Amino acid sequence: MYRTITLLLLALALTGCAGLSPYTISENTLENHLRDAIADFDRQQLQSGSPLSVNLKDADITLGPDGRDVAVIDVDGEVALNILMARLPVNVSLKLEGSPVYDHEEKAVYIRRLQLLDSRVESSLYNQDLTPITENIMRSVSQLLETFPVYRLDETDPTQRMFGLVPMDIRVAPGRLEFVMADD
Repeated sequence: MYRTITLLLLALALTGCAGLSPYTISENTLENHLRDAIADFDRQQLQSGSPLSVNLKDADITLGPDGRDVAVIDVDGEVALNILMARLPVNVSLKLEGSPVYDHEEKAVYIRRLQLLDSRVESSLYNQDLTPITENIMRSVSQLLETFPVYRLDETDPTQRMFGLVPMDIRVAPGRLEFVMADD
């Protein structure tokens, strides 16, 4: 009973606060979290014995372009196959579009329903057309973004911890994601 009343009061307080100034996440914050997620993914891959390594050189996220509820992600990096004593690097540039989704149970933001807008795959060691591997790279990136969030609420921060206790959703606005009360 006490917990229900506390959550109700918290929800009312957050509703009032959210109407004035919702908690937001900037594009820069998402880019930093994406870099960390890819570094974590690479570490896990290598620890599990995978010969594939991923090095993200640049990430740019644009939220709400043209007033749409999407995120456009431009990434440049290197995917390398490490076999025997050789390292076979491939430079990858992808431009993706997807929908930011907040998972209340995980208290995290994921990018889902990805579409490939543009791609470039190059290797100085391999002079053949690398376009056919773009689909495999896109599948791997989609799996990465489905598995690793681009943002997770920091439960050591009291404000973010409160947002994690009530049913919240996110809204895409130009340049930021806004936490709003969920429509239940």
